[in-house]
Amino acid sequence: MTTDTRVDPPHRGGERETLRGYLDYHRDTLAMKCAGLSDDELRQQSMAPSALSLLGLVRHMAEVERAWFRRVFEDSAAPMVWAPPGVVDFQLAYDASASSRAEAFSAWEDEVENSRRIEQAAESLDLTGHQPRWGEDVSLRMVMVHVLLEYGRHNGHADLLREGVDGAVGA
Repeated sequence: MTTDTRVDPPHRGGERETLRGYLDYHRDTLAMKCAGLSDDELRQQSMAPSALSLLGLVRHMAEVERAWFRRVFEDSAAPMVWAPPGVVDFQLAYDASASSRAEAFSAWEDEVENSRRIEQAAESLDLTGHQPRWGEDVSLRMVMVHVLLEYGRHNGHADLLREGVDGAVGA
């Protein structure tokens, strides 16, 4: 893997700075796990019957960012990136068989930037938005924690996937 350029989260920050720091750290971890690999390597699947790949994880996390920031705080009807209109199915993003680094990372980076913009514009973590899938209001705090947990879980998958591609481990 490439050099680790991630910025450590604050060790003595406030709640918001700590959540933001850990979320960005995990976003950077996913990007780092994919660094230096070809499109074919990024599409390499783990093991049958799973279709999971590093590129599939990037696509999935684009959907997660979109569903939890854009759809909750801006536009509850915003379509998912890889699902048909009106369908919210995170599993569809895992099929990266026809995807490329450029396509997946462009969508993911756009959603991350939008998520950051929403979080930075919010006056507090108490900001509420409506989660259309649940039919209830949720706080920005809850959304940030939820998305952080999604990254933590999927970065564990990314560790194993990267090791399977080229043997690289760590970080």
